Amino acid sequence: MNENLVAPPFRAERLLILITGSLGATFMPYWLNWLRLFYPRLDIRVVITRSAERFVTRQSLAALLGKDVPLDAWPDSPEPGSPHVDYASWPDTVLVYPATYNFLSRFAGGLADTPMLLALQCTTAVIGIAPNLPPGAERSHAYQQSRAAIEARPNVVLVDPVPGLSTHTREQNALVAPPLPILVERLEELRVIREREVR
Repeated sequence: MNENLVAPPFRAERLLILITGSLGATFMPYWLNWLRLFYPRLDIRVVITRSAERFVTRQSLAALLGKDVPLDAWPDSPEPGSPHVDYASWPDTVLVYPATYNFLSRFAGGLADTPMLLALQCTTAVIGIAPNLPPGAERSHAYQQSRAAIEARPNVVLVDPVPGLSTHTREQNALVAPPLPILVERLEELRVIREREVR
């Protein structure tokens, strides 16, 4: 890890991260270490989708965090408490990093068929989303509609993906989540705007 990497100010205290199933999920151990290095007082929790488990294990993330990393799925048997209520009320900041095309479509459409999706539809926390898209996805009508719907939400910031390598074509024609500090910086800009609106 580059300890000389400049970290933007980040006033979050309770950070909830949702990892969805794209290749960018493989970098999350690095970014979790980065967050812990530059924001040591930050309380971090992570939830992972089933598709993300193809790229990073819950065990490795739990070892880094020192706490369980739950799957974003409703439990098969009754358990005390309601995970979606906890996910909605506990954090002051949420990151979806990386965010797949599938996640973006479902979130934009108001779907709530997993604990995290339901929580994100209900939370007042600021939410930062970093898309990770396959080649050509950014030109699709559905993506443009999803993007517009997400950007209209007052507590959400959607950062632009950056050019990256497609594992299928082996060319730089995919769009990947930008480095996490970019999302952190944009989130803080949103936080300032929302604080001004409250005054």
